[in-house]
Amino acid sequence: MDRAIIISNGRCGSTLLSDLIAREPRTCSVQEFFMSVAPWNRSTEVISGPDYWKVLSGPKEELSVLFRIGVPPKEVRYPESGRYAGDLVNLPRILAITLPKLTDDPDALFARLAEQVPCFPTQAVAAHHQQFLDLLAESLGRDRWVERSGGSSQVATSLLANYPTAKVVYLTRNWVDTAASMSKHPSFQLVQLRVETYGRYGVDTFGVQPGEPVPAELERYLPGRLTAELLAERGADPSRYLSLCAFMSSQAEQALADSPPAGLHTMAYEDLVRDPVGGLTRLGEFLGFADPAGWAGSVAHHVKAPVKL
Repeated sequence: MDRAIIISNGRCGSTLLSDLIAREPRTCSVQEFFMSVAPWNRSTEVISGPDYWKVLSGPKEELSVLFRIGVPPKEVRYPESGRYAGDLVNLPRILAITLPKLTDDPDALFARLAEQVPCFPTQAVAAHHQQFLDLLAESLGRDRWVERSGGSSQVATSLLANYPTAKVVYLTRNWVDTAASMSKHPSFQLVQLRVETYGRYGVDTFGVQPGEPVPAELERYLPGRLTAELLAERGADPSRYLSLCAFMSSQAEQALADSPPAGLHTMAYEDLVRDPVGGLTRLGEFLGFADPAGWAGSVAHHVKAPVKL
């Protein structure tokens, strides 16, 4: 099984890249898996198959908050006719984006996984993740998987440590445009809020236990009190997101320097827009596609320069 991970800050064309990779018939393009299964301090923890399934089948707290306040990210693909459509706050994390991106019937795939994943052996969480992604690719008849999560730069150290043999694609975009896009996106508004409050106060608002005291100015940002209006206010100052880009980029680049992956391919969003066929052909060659040039030629028309607002 070939394995690859796309690392990026997010808001830099990574979703487009995943969608194009999904058009390569032998590749399982897995979207938003690694970031959905945080916290990453569990990556070395040893747990059983049933306990691991509890993680995958449970809701992601950050996403539940965005559903509650009415601003879920547009990347969510769970169907309106799905089993959880009337209870999105409790939507299992892998049903938000990951499984719906792979099949038109994510509930059926989820049900099959509910039978298989609890049979995984007791092992480290990181090993569970790899076995799960291998299972997804095999169940779809694919030879490889390529995982992509927006904002994965912030967990690059864990990704490189836990999957040293995986190929790595490092996708970048200029910080000004990335920051402008982040400032309009609820998930990144939430990421920026958490990074800032942790850096300033040493407090992760999503890690505060009931009854635990917090600085008065942070109380309104606790998950149970946060509102759409408060979150939207976080997008008013683009400089916050320039700082976030700098922070995330430094994490990714330091991780790549400290733990060089077995194979590394770097690409810039601006270069992809300028030469889609060339950029995608080189990517396909790196990932081991059977016909990189043919794949690139068939999908390159989907790459378009963003409209400047």
